[in-house]
Amino acid sequence: EVQLQASGGGLAQAGGSLRLSCVASGYTFDDYAIGWFRQAPGKEREGISCISSRDGVTVYAESVKGRFTIPSDKLKDTVYLQMNSLKPEDSAVYYCARWAPRGVTISEIRPYYEYDFWGQGTLVTVSS
Repeated sequence: EVQLQASGGGLAQAGGSLRLSCVASGYTFDDYAIGWFRQAPGKEREGISCISSRDGVTVYAESVKGRFTIPSDKLKDTVYLQMNSLKPEDSAVYYCARWAPRGVTISEIRPYYEYDFWGQGTLVTVSS
């Protein structure tokens, strides 16, 4: 059974940092890209970053470029979202998800409906 377990959310001050984790299980980690999305109240779900697990290619949305990174640990089947220089507008529920195409390098932020398995979401709140 494919599962994604997201964790690491919490409260941070503006300018601070948080690291989210997404532990994947139930499939071969290298075969699929993982993406991070976020959704704030009243807003659409926004794709912010993704990584091709096999070759480490990463993509970032403009809204987080230069502040967030998406490292992964193949030994732990885990993808992280390192969030630095946080802003109040980064407050949202963050989700990790598996991009459906197998064995394909992801080269841009893809829409949410192309992802087939989702983690449960973890809340990030950034205070000003």
